[in-house]
Formats: sequence, C-alpha cells, structure tokens
Amino acid sequence: MGEFAAHLHAPVARGHAPAGAATGAAGGAACGDLVRVSVAVAGDRVADAGFDAAGCGAALAAGSAAVALVRGRPLLAALRVGPDEISGELGGLSAGKRHAAELAADALHRALGAATRAGASLGEAPDRVLVAMSGGVDSAVAALLEARGGSEVVAVTLELWADPANDGERSCCSAQAVRGARALAHGMDIPHVTLDLREEFRAGVVQPFLDDHTAGLTPNPCVRCNGHVRLDAMLALADRLGAGAGLATGHYARLRDGLLRTAADPAKDQSYMLAATAPATLGRLRFPLGELTKPEVRALAAEAGLPVASKADSQDLCFLAGTDRASFLARHGGLRGRPGEVVDREGRVLGRHRGHHHYTVGQRRGLGVAATEPLYVLATDAASNRVTVGPRADLLDSRVVVRAATLHRDGAVVDSVKLRYRSRPLPTRVAGAPGAGEHGRLELELAEPVEGAAPGQTACLMAGDAIVGHATIAAGS
Repeated sequence: MGEFAAHLHAPVARGHAPAGAATGAAGGAACGDLVRVSVAVAGDRVADAGFDAAGCGAALAAGSAAVALVRGRPLLAALRVGPDEISGELGGLSAGKRHAAELAADALHRALGAATRAGASLGEAPDRVLVAMSGGVDSAVAALLEARGGSEVVAVTLELWADPANDGERSCCSAQAVRGARALAHGMDIPHVTLDLREEFRAGVVQPFLDDHTAGLTPNPCVRCNGHVRLDAMLALADRLGAGAGLATGHYARLRDGLLRTAADPAKDQSYMLAATAPATLGRLRFPLGELTKPEVRALAAEAGLPVASKADSQDLCFLAGTDRASFLARHGGLRGRPGEVVDREGRVLGRHRGHHHYTVGQRRGLGVAATEPLYVLATDAASNRVTVGPRADLLDSRVVVRAATLHRDGAVVDSVKLRYRSRPLPTRVAGAPGAGEHGRLELELAEPVEGAAPGQTACLMAGDAIVGHATIAAGS
C-alpha cells in the first residue's frame, strides 16, 4: 500500500482531540474541503495531535499526514512543516491534490500557533531571535541578516484581520499574507509561527479607529497597533520560545542609549510609527535594517535569491487593503452618509458635505464648495456635523496643544516634533519645560507655523534624531 493510500484508509489520529489542545481549521464552504487539526504543546514538544476532515480523500489523507509529521516531535521541527512536507509524507501529490496539503498546513499552523502561545516553554537560547515576517522584502531581509549574523531565527506572522471585502493579497496581515510569509520562511529554512491576534486587533486598533472617526478625529492606527498590540504579543511569544535575543523586525529605525532613533534612510524612516512603544519593549527589539536604504535591502534580497526581492511595498492600512475608508467606516462602524453644513469661520453656510467623518484638518480636495481661492478644512465638529473651511492662511498655526503625552526625557530637550508620518520634523519647544513622565496636556510652540495639525494624529517629540516622547494632537489646536 502506498503512502497516500495508507493515510487515506488508516488515518493517523482521526477524530482524536487531545486534552487541552488548540484547534485550527482551513477550508470550508467555498472549496468543499475542510481540515481541522488539534495540537497540544507541552514544553518544547508537540505532546499530542489529532485531526478530522471532510470533503475529498486528499483532504483526509493530508490531515493524517500533518498529524503524523508533528506528533511527538520537537516544536521547532513541527514549525517547519508545510505543504511540501505533507505532500512528501503522502508520496507526492499531483497539482490537482496539492490544495489538500495547503489546507492541512494552514489548519496545522493555526493550531500550532495557538498551542505555542498557550503551552510552549523552550529553554532560553541567548542567540535565538524571533523575527516578525510579513511576507514582504523588508522583514525577509531582516531574517536573512539575523541568520547571517549567527542568530537562530524563528519567524512569526500575525493574522490580524479577516474581511471578505478586503483584498487579502494586498494586506500584510490576512490569511493569504500569513500563508505567503510561512512559505517564504520555510524556503529560508526557518521555523514559522502563525499568531492569530484578530480579537485583540479588533478591540485595540479597529474599534478605537472607528470611535475616533465618530468623534471627528483623525486617528493613527499603526502607532496604536505597534504600541499596544503587535510588539507586546510577539515579545510574549519570544519568551515562550526562549528567544533570548528578543524580537527583530523589518522597520527602518535605530536604537541607541535606550532611545528609539530615526533610520539612516530618511525616505524610509518608520520611527514615527514606533513612537508609542514603551522603553521596556524597545529594549528587547532589534532593527537590522536601520542602517540600510531600501535599494540596499532589495539588492540583498536579490543576491540571496529571495522571491520577494522586487515585491511592491504595501501602501494601505492593512485592514483597508482592497477597500476604501468610507466603505470600511460604513460597514464596520455604521458611519454612513450624514449630510451637513460646510461653513466658514463666521458660520456662513458655503455648501453641504456628506458626513464630518470623511474630512480631516488640512484637507483641500473633495470639499465640493466653489470659491475664488482654495479652501481647506479648518475643523470638524462631530456634535453639530459641521465642517469649517477657510483659506490656507487660516490653517496655519504656531501653537499645537497635545493630550495624553509621555515624555521619556525632560521636556526641555525637545527640539522638534513630527505631526504626521510623512511630514518633516518642525523646530519646536514644549512650553514650561515639563519633566519626564505622563502629562494630560502640553503646549507645543513651533518655530514656524504648521499647516493643519489634525486632532487625533500622533505628535512625535524629538531631540535630534531621538524620539523622546509622544502625544496625541488635541481638538482645538
């Protein structure tokens, strides 16, 4: 009897659900095949595993093969199992049956990720590092550089969002992105963990994003995600895996003297997006790309033969990939068309708008108001559903009020502020030179007027190239 027939007619642990196991599933109504794998992890090993499957015989055989490959094996070995290994266990699969191996691998790794998060306890290895891999070129090169530097690399990819309206291929956190990142890691001979943070992401990032738009603010979900969801979850996983070297990411940023600093390549610098990261978290991070330019990163990927060397960068917020902000707000936040008045600073009605949540301070396009000079959004008011507009001169301000501020150093050292991700640092001082710590309200005095500080955006407080604090721009600035 061949390998495929053996797993088909005498499947390993079919219908078995180990005590305390985590379960992952893949497939379902869309394809007709479903594989469900259950895994229990104890310490550094897969203590037990079982599966069930519905649909074609290949799905049944693939589920059995997945269990056979991981049951009783070291966890890090199990994290290397993918469709190729499952196909090999079955004696090779035709192109038409390859789909079953992919489903079994997806189900297996969803189960392994949850089980690892809950039950793994590997002895600490000083040279082991967890690398956040999104499936793009930056994180792949980060993993490559860590491996070349002598580190034992384990990769992790986060599944953060699932929505049929999204384009999963364009998102960095979809099920498709996880599958691609896992294949990339395995191709680099790196064990890979799938971490499902969809609930945490919805509660900690998406819901505040919706709430802020309802309140007439312009939020920055990436800062919130890095500061409060992604990095801490991955560091907790690093502890489970005994990654004594911490967590490496593909961000363009640097660390020195306990402070986050801007990257060597100002065109790719991502320190703004990491501004809300706590110092204790920063102390366990590594940024292998901090001294490199994007062309240098792509060259390293091409030299290593990585298939993502020329892959385009993701441009959208991960949960907006393939859709637009207005549709997302309507679908998930109930923020639909709500016509209101467009007024000038004197309250004169100039036109109508389609809902205050579609506008942000500084916006010029899409106002739908005819005027002899360009008009910009000066303010939005959620309570009255009014949008106030005016000429550019009325938009400029040399004073910005921020709330919920954190200073890692005395306010006297602050010499500039970034008020948007892609804006340049503006020379500034913090009024009153407050001490380090938490502050409910601070006032920033800019050396030159800013063109539209949008309430809800992050104010990244800097001293030279160092990030010494962060805050949120307050309404009425």
